[in-house]
Amino acid sequence: MDRKDQKETDQVRLRPYEKFMKFGAASLTESELLAVILRTGTREEDVEALAAHILKLADYDRLGLTGLHHVSMERLLQLKGIGKVKAIQIKCVIEFCTRLAKSRASRTLVFNRSGTVAAYYMETLRHRSRECVLLLMLDTKGQLIKELELSKGTVRSSLLSPREVFLEALKAEAVNIILLHNHPSGDPSPSREDMTVTENIAKMGSMLDIPLLDHIIIGDNKYISFKEQGYL
Repeated sequence: MDRKDQKETDQVRLRPYEKFMKFGAASLTESELLAVILRTGTREEDVEALAAHILKLADYDRLGLTGLHHVSMERLLQLKGIGKVKAIQIKCVIEFCTRLAKSRASRTLVFNRSGTVAAYYMETLRHRSRECVLLLMLDTKGQLIKELELSKGTVRSSLLSPREVFLEALKAEAVNIILLHNHPSGDPSPSREDMTVTENIAKMGSMLDIPLLDHIIIGDNKYISFKEQGYL
């Protein structure tokens, strides 16, 4: 047996914590990483089996690790061996990863570049099960004055009033605005309703001298920018 085969055999034999100590975090599978976080299993099954149950609940084979975003506390607590503490640990790790991704994206965030705005808000919006709309209000230098969640809709559509948009923009003394919203289906293609609402808000913005710079729709790790598509 050569050195590479011996290393792979050793990795299989080792428990996740021991494997981490010997080979590092990159050597661990997703299930093993989760097992290290959980630390203990139950009398009937070890922590690795418990981690496997959680990934199955998250539909890991189809969705990968992103499936964990959609597993509620209630569903986690239904698993034998998952109490409130472990459920909180899992949800906090997911939130930490979301914030880490957002922090990384913030280094390149420029509000007049649609791709950087989409990257920054991607993890915030793409896992939502319902549509929601964010209003970004900018000053004369293109810096963010205020970020506001305007509406939460049904799975199919959100409710957005142009009047509400500009009342908030005027209160914040915004010079320009950007809209973002998510499509829970994962497909960011704009609907007829999206097109109509965007057109109405753009027209009102022109009249009030508060231009709508962009409307970005977030899908599953992809986006569509109305500015980039030439709709604005």
